[in-house]
Amino acid sequence: MAQSVRTTRMLRTLLPPWAHERIGSAPAQPSYVADDGFPAEMSVNWSGRHPELRVLFDSLGHDVGLPAESGSRRLQGVQEVFTPRAGRPSPAPLWHSIAWRPPSTVVHKTYFGLYPWPHAQREAAVAEAMARLGMAAAWDETRRRVETVEGAREIEFFAVDVADEAEARVKVYYRNHGAGLAEVDRVASVALRHDADDARAAYRILAGDREDAGEAALSCLAFRSGADRAAESTTYLRLPDLASGDEEAVERTAALLHREGVDPGRFRLLTAALAPEPLSTTNILELVSYRTAGRRGDVTTYFRFPVYDRSLTPVDLD
Repeated sequence: MAQSVRTTRMLRTLLPPWAHERIGSAPAQPSYVADDGFPAEMSVNWSGRHPELRVLFDSLGHDVGLPAESGSRRLQGVQEVFTPRAGRPSPAPLWHSIAWRPPSTVVHKTYFGLYPWPHAQREAAVAEAMARLGMAAAWDETRRRVETVEGAREIEFFAVDVADEAEARVKVYYRNHGAGLAEVDRVASVALRHDADDARAAYRILAGDREDAGEAALSCLAFRSGADRAAESTTYLRLPDLASGDEEAVERTAALLHREGVDPGRFRLLTAALAPEPLSTTNILELVSYRTAGRRGDVTTYFRFPVYDRSLTPVDLD
């Protein structure tokens, strides 16, 4: 109980100013984070001895303070690239994430949303940011390899870990359109560290008897200093499209965790506790991601909550 109180207090100090406002019946400023416009999601990574809790939130134009870490200097070096000062059509929407795996300290991540811009502007911004970070060659090689994979996809986010240099990553997110499981695996295989056989087995568990990757599967390519192309890859599958509902989505995810040597009991308990109604009637388990970067159980479950009535949301966010 004491640990829960301390964690809640810590999260409250790290959230943006809008976190203290009343939610209301409809979003005053709809966010792209969730279909109903709510500007936050919660996720849990199940690898390691202790799960990692993550909260991602849209800054909604608020200035969010970051710790004075070495990674924040890296972030400051590229922020201007995603603004009109660098020739962009508009400021990129800014998302932040806080991740905490006890007993480690909190890790901060920042995401630049490129989705409002024409594709050429997204490509130009990523190229300039990677050049400023000394990763131009790695990005060029990775982009060239991704472009050899048949299919339709677009760059949607650019992200920076605000962390120590040795652990920090720079990430580029692609949204795939109409992709099959084989296609998203070929994109993931662009990374230096990727076990295609292992990944395909994981995708099949999550997708059931389908060969397609479902609606708008995401591919994240992560870069580390010194690598000549993307070092790691993560594939995100959208469970509400691939499964009939949370009951089936939870069973498939639990099967994947079990395969990875992770006891799915805590995952089941967490999902049941978060669901506002019986799992047979909900869709809160939005995404499940899988990464084959050298450690077992690298599965993350993403929860989005039905906060607003979608009929009251003024824009379609997906």
